[in-house]
Amino acid sequence: METQAVVVATDGSEESLRAVDWAAAEALLRGKPLRIVSAMSLLPWTIPLQLRPDRDYIADLICSERKQALVTAASRAAMRAPGLVIDADPLGGPPAQAIVEAGSSALMLVVGSRGVGAFTAMTLGSVSRYVSAHAGCPAVVVRDPSAVPPGQVVVGVGDPDDCAEALTFGFEEAELRQASLLAVHAWPGSGPVPAGARVALADALRVWQDKYPGVPAGQEVVPGRPARMLVGLSARAGLVVIGRHTGRQGPGSVRHAVLSHAHGPIAIVPSS
Repeated sequence: METQAVVVATDGSEESLRAVDWAAAEALLRGKPLRIVSAMSLLPWTIPLQLRPDRDYIADLICSERKQALVTAASRAAMRAPGLVIDADPLGGPPAQAIVEAGSSALMLVVGSRGVGAFTAMTLGSVSRYVSAHAGCPAVVVRDPSAVPPGQVVVGVGDPDDCAEALTFGFEEAELRQASLLAVHAWPGSGPVPAGARVALADALRVWQDKYPGVPAGQEVVPGRPARMLVGLSARAGLVVIGRHTGRQGPGSVRHAVLSHAHGPIAIVPSS
């Protein structure tokens, strides 16, 4: 399959199948193939004590569950997006790292916000959080998209001088969806927003407005916490887009809060 595919991870859970639905629709919208991957492992405390010594049985069980997860996801994607080119691949190794590696040359990497098995328990956090912090391509974490009406794409702008990748992704999505775009910047503190902050955001936005003249675009600079603002906007946005510096792979307080509380899909776009 060509490298520029939409890649989505599944573990058979309903959360991950909603991510498959979203990824299939996105692949169809972009005219790209869909690659479904599954990397599952049984954590020691989930394996019955009497079965732990039987490594062959455990390995067979993992393979069987992974195969069934892929079959179910591929069937669902084919129903939701007839005519879509679909590939399904099992992955080996620790789930989070394997999924990130599978998306190394992807157009985007899509995961659910929660799941079963290894998706719910990792020493350093969930698979979705790991993917959002380490993926080399845009990563989309799907949080019950059925609860959010399609429409406006919201782009959170932390620094108007360093938001090119996030705005590019946001405008592309808005153009594909025939939706409007809102660029938002949170100004720290409770005082009035200085005029310079609005001018800086307008200047950053103007370049992409010229490139995507068919996308209605607006901007807001409001005082307050960025995470709270983005979570609130996610209740009426079809997609929220935020940037991530590739050199800063820590937890990220804004990213963490938005991923925990947003009402719909969140795209995390790496930048230099």
